[in-house]
Amino acid sequence: MNDTMKYRKSRQRERILEILHGTKSHPTADTIYIELKSEFPDLSLGNVYRNLNILMDQGHIQRLDFGSTFNRFDGNPHIHSHFICEKCGSVSDLEIDHKDQAEIAGLADKSGLRKISRYKLDFYGICEKCIH
Repeated sequence: MNDTMKYRKSRQRERILEILHGTKSHPTADTIYIELKSEFPDLSLGNVYRNLNILMDQGHIQRLDFGSTFNRFDGNPHIHSHFICEKCGSVSDLEIDHKDQAEIAGLADKSGLRKISRYKLDFYGICEKCIH
């Protein structure tokens, strides 16, 4: 049985996934909760976290932990880089050529590491909006 089959279908979970697929803002669980509360009056923040964990287990989304108080969630589960604004906290996807990412991963191999299961390359700075 694959991970998708071990959970019953849930309209709340479907809507959370729709929200994450429909935005590039990388929302927090609180943001998702606020967006869905009027649609699902019995929804709790705990329900949102539970569904986010299931979606991660299923490989549909990823949790972004940048060391801040709140994790953010990304509807794109594939390896990709982010730019994190150190002033406003916004997170945006960076389009880096897969070949470039493979070359970066190769750097670890050159330093003597032989089995790399994953890597993460994120950039920090000040976004265009905060510069002006």
